Order: sequence, then C-alpha cells, then structure tokens
Amino acid sequence: MTRLSILDLAPVAEGSTPGDALRNSLDLARHAEAWGYNRFWLAEHHNMVGIASAATAVAIGHVAAGTKTIRVGSGGIMLPNHSPLVIAEQFGTLESLFPGRIDLGLGRAPGTDQRTLRALRRSPDTADQFPQDVMELVALFAPAGPDQAIQAVPGAGLNVPIWILGSSLFGAQLAAMLGMPYAFASHFAPDALLDALEVYRERFEPSEHGTRPYAMAGINVVAAETDAEARRLFTSQQQAFTNMIRGTRGRMQPPIDDIESFWTPREKAHVESMLRFAVVGSPETVRRGLERFVETTGVDEIMVASAIFDHAARLRSYEILADVGKAAFCHRSETSAA
Repeated sequence: MTRLSILDLAPVAEGSTPGDALRNSLDLARHAEAWGYNRFWLAEHHNMVGIASAATAVAIGHVAAGTKTIRVGSGGIMLPNHSPLVIAEQFGTLESLFPGRIDLGLGRAPGTDQRTLRALRRSPDTADQFPQDVMELVALFAPAGPDQAIQAVPGAGLNVPIWILGSSLFGAQLAAMLGMPYAFASHFAPDALLDALEVYRERFEPSEHGTRPYAMAGINVVAAETDAEARRLFTSQQQAFTNMIRGTRGRMQPPIDDIESFWTPREKAHVESMLRFAVVGSPETVRRGLERFVETTGVDEIMVASAIFDHAARLRSYEILADVGKAAFCHRSETSAA
C-alpha cells in the first residue's frame, strides 16, 4: 500500500505573517495525524518572504511538540549550509525529545541564492563535499567510541533515519550506494524522475539503513469539491511559479479567475512543465491522478505539497486527499494481492 505524507513549505500568504504560517503548519499537522498521513516534513529555504521554515529544526520541534504520533522531519535540511556536527546535535536533540518520530532528509542544493549563501557564511563549493558530509553525519549518529574526541551530544547512538533528497541522478546514485531511502523532488523538478528511480533501484546496496530500496516522490495536489474550484485554488501556485521565473518571489497570492491573463505563453509552458505531475480536481479526478502517478513510478510513498492560499481550503484539500488515498491504495493493494 502506497503511503501518503505531507511536505509543508509553511507558506506565508499575502496579508499574514510568518507566525501565522507556522501556526497553520501545526494545525495542518494535527489534522494530518488524525487523517492518517504517515509523515510531515518541512523544508529549509532562506531569504524568501513567502516561506517561514528557514529555521527548519526549530519548526520541526514546534510541530512535533504539538502532535503525538505522526513522523516529523526535514524535506530537507540543505547540508552544505551547515556543519554535520551542528545537524547531528539538532536532530539528536529532536530525537531525544520525540523518540521514534524524527526524520532527517538531506539535500545538496543551498535552498537560496548565492548572495544569501555567503550571508550564511558558507562557500558555494561546499556542495561538492555533500557525500563526505553525509558520511560524517552518519558517523556522528553512531555510538561514540571510548576515545572519540568529538561527539554529538545528543546525537551519538541515536537512530535518526536519514533520507537522501534529490532532483537529478546524483542523489539517486548516492542514496543507492549508501543504502538509504530516497526522495525525489518531482513537485518542482520532474524531468529526471523516472531515470532517477531506475538508477536508485538498480544500484541499491543493502545497508544498516535499509535492506531494500524505498522511494518517495513529491507531487502537488489541490483537491476540492469540483474540478473548477480546484483549478481556481491552483492558480495561487501557478502565480508563485511564474513569479519565481520572473525573479519576483513574494508572499503567496490569492487565487485568480483568469490565469491566462497573468502569464505569457512562454511562462505558461515553463510552469506547466515544472508542475506536470500536479493533480488538481475533484475527488474522482484526484483519485485517477494518484493511481496514474503510482502506476507510472511505482513509488512506495507520495510526498504531497499543496500550496493553497486559504488555510481552510488547504485543510479541506488534504482531507479529501486522505479519503481518496485510502480508497485508491487499499483497493490497489487488494487487487494486487488477488
């Protein structure tokens, strides 16, 4: 049975504050827990006025403290921005506070622009050290030896599952080599999805992190009572991606009635390519879209991002998705078993 999880970018809607966004994240996580979602991840982005989760470990602690059973983690921590020791300490602290519920997804991109990267006191070439940094982080989570000079406290000896995130073949190859679970960012960079999944599965080497490949893929889902309503809600995300192309990032904008008047034909083609796996529509439309995506990719888990301006509408979208997912994937599992 394919699992459903949530990637929350803690969106700051026009007219609201980052505090509002983080409180909405916790509210969504509480609902998601009740609806049966498997995990709830937040992502590291810097210098973006429309995303409130820059201090990702802090945001994860906020959500974990307000929930009880759902797994909470990072999708992801951009490891080149940090020393492995600091991340081991942060996620060791989270695991100590919320044992058995913390995930650590690691990305290689900076999650920001080059100027902000310098403000983070990091060099652009730190991304080249990503594999070594991952191995250093793994070593810091291992039980400390008697003469070990540097330890992560807390962190050493704790079982914090590490995921490799990616949008190219690089992450797939690394995850396979290390025997780690793998998550592909097809919710905004879908081009290499199928090739990356193939590489990951073919080259996977069993390890202490996992005995078999475990793949997750991100998609955007906007669900509503009707296709027309869902398409209108989706225009907030379409505007955001268009503004990203224009270099004019800002807070999330309310939906509009006519997206065609907002973008140029070239911008439309670019955005639709980036969002081509998006599933937008009524419950039945979403069910068909989810089933088609799983049949195409064979992923073990879907990480869903839903950039919806109105918080109540976003909750409703995830509620519909939870109901649809249970029906679609339970039926699929029973059919496969038969």
